[in-house]
Amino acid sequence: MGSDQMPPVRLSGCLRKWGHTSCLALLFLGLLSGCASSVPPSRLGEYVGPQALSEGVAPVLLPERGGRAGLVLIADTTAADAAPALPDEALNQMAERLQEQFSQFLPIRIDTIVPAEGIQAGGDGAQFAALGKKHGLDYLVVAVASSTEVEYPITVFLMWTTHAQPGLRRDNWSLVEVALIDVKTGQSLLHAEGRGWATLDRPTAPGINQWYPVIWKRPLEPNWRWWPPSYEGAPHTLRIIAMQEAVKRLVPNMQDAWFRKREAEMAALGG
Repeated sequence: MGSDQMPPVRLSGCLRKWGHTSCLALLFLGLLSGCASSVPPSRLGEYVGPQALSEGVAPVLLPERGGRAGLVLIADTTAADAAPALPDEALNQMAERLQEQFSQFLPIRIDTIVPAEGIQAGGDGAQFAALGKKHGLDYLVVAVASSTEVEYPITVFLMWTTHAQPGLRRDNWSLVEVALIDVKTGQSLLHAEGRGWATLDRPTAPGINQWYPVIWKRPLEPNWRWWPPSYEGAPHTLRIIAMQEAVKRLVPNMQDAWFRKREAEMAALGG
């Protein structure tokens, strides 16, 4: 895949020929953009339990070194308006990347990627404790990936400015949330998240391959763009790019969460 990843959207006016439905779509999009921190909604609590996401210093903390850990990646599509999950190959690559990057700063060894067998939304840390014990692990790094998409009509331009025709824009908001679970107790020790965004533009009439479909990373990288190899595969590419951006933001957030937890632990111990 080309460069890196991407963000939100640029709204164009409601075109009369697209009718009332398109205006509602753009209004909805504007509302989503205004509350981007809640789109998509958090899904981690649906798996580890809402109490695991409450703030405070956990009574059980990681050792400085040692302990075997596994990574569990869950592709969640249970929320309303959820986008389809990434293809299996992309999910496997994402799990490997998380395993590699977390192992660089967490004082535990992430030995294996564990299939999310039997894990369901509506559960809590107990289901991960059982899964971890089954695989002989001390800790589980639970990652939940989800995304939301909105598609709406826009005007696309050929030669960038000289010719316009009807088109569609699809915006993807992706979210990766992580919790560190103590297998012995089923308790969540810390959690973090990362969010990413991507925008796909395409004309309603395919075949203009020189310019479309095109994926943007607006507004953070307005000059970055990527041309997917086909119209059919463009939505998959959009989701992969947005999710990669979410992972990129998750990793330092997880590291910060770990350091904050350690500082709080030391303060509670008076040292």
